[in-house]
Amino acid sequence: MPDLPIDVFSWPTPNGHKVHIMLEECGLPYALHPVNIGAGDQFAPAFLAISPNNKIPAITDPAGPDGAPISLFESGAILLYLASKTGRFLPASDRARFDVLQWLMFQVGGVGPMLGQAHHFRLYAAEKLPYAIERYSNEARRLYGVIERRLAASPFIAGEDYTIADMAIFPWLRNWANQGIVLGEFPHLEAWFNAISERPAVQRALRLMAELRKPERNPKEREVLFGKTQYLKR
Repeated sequence: MPDLPIDVFSWPTPNGHKVHIMLEECGLPYALHPVNIGAGDQFAPAFLAISPNNKIPAITDPAGPDGAPISLFESGAILLYLASKTGRFLPASDRARFDVLQWLMFQVGGVGPMLGQAHHFRLYAAEKLPYAIERYSNEARRLYGVIERRLAASPFIAGEDYTIADMAIFPWLRNWANQGIVLGEFPHLEAWFNAISERPAVQRALRLMAELRKPERNPKEREVLFGKTQYLKR
């Protein structure tokens, strides 16, 4: 009997792409359910039941631990779950596994939040604030420098092998220009980025829902994503 598909509730964002990439790399069957964050789908009660922080992505696996269904939110937790489920892209040995985990946490706690803020203040903010733009652009450059130095000594983020740490960081760097970055200034990172971009599973993942991604947002969508609407109790 074939495995039941994992239900994936997502949208074409860096955090969504992390999970899309992992699913494609592992060849797991899944059913993709778009959650239009510009239209406010993330506030729907059915979605909040599995993602109480009203953020994408989230998953429901009908064949979870011990065969019982499980729902998960937070992209880092989902990557760890899928790695555990498949035994892939996360080393078994303690030392190598913790190497991966520290870089995964680096993305979750640093790369995602800081690059997201750089992108927001440089591109989406209604009022262009020089202090915010400078602060987050500088932090973006610092983080790119950290990754560059790491990749000068290692072919992949966490060592010799491609892991969930690479999958987590890569989508956040795809908008480097909007973050105020000149990619050519980071040659080791650029080579790694280009190699990851050429992976067939990554290309398949990036095509998912790509046509739904809008470069420009109308005022209502901006309010839902960045204004008071996102804090309303639904």
